[in-house]
Amino acid sequence: MTPEQIKSIIYQAREAWISGDAEGFSKLFHPDGVFIVPGHKWQGQEAIRQSLTEFAKTYTDIRIEIHRILIDDNRAVVEWFWQDKEKATGKRSQADDAIVIHFKNGLIQLWREYIDLESSKN
Repeated sequence: MTPEQIKSIIYQAREAWISGDAEGFSKLFHPDGVFIVPGHKWQGQEAIRQSLTEFAKTYTDIRIEIHRILIDDNRAVVEWFWQDKEKATGKRSQADDAIVIHFKNGLIQLWREYIDLESSKN
């Protein structure tokens, strides 16, 4: 994959999160792809689609600022700042996030997030 193709998929993933497009996000993954955030792991497009569907039921007003994308072969590391709002309470959350992504055959094979909830509070 070219760096431009990798960046394109990352920006598509960002837009899918912002719009709550669970189908679009899951289709960026290889059929046996893995999506990991602290405390949770989903494997396969259907499980990944369902994870974003459930998230979108609870949270709204997603804002994501991409700060950096580093690419090495078919791997990327993304640093982004994330904000969301809980629908039930209106509480806004934010976090700095690092994401390690591995690609296979033009799709995401592994998406692993490392979320820093503390430093973004300042």
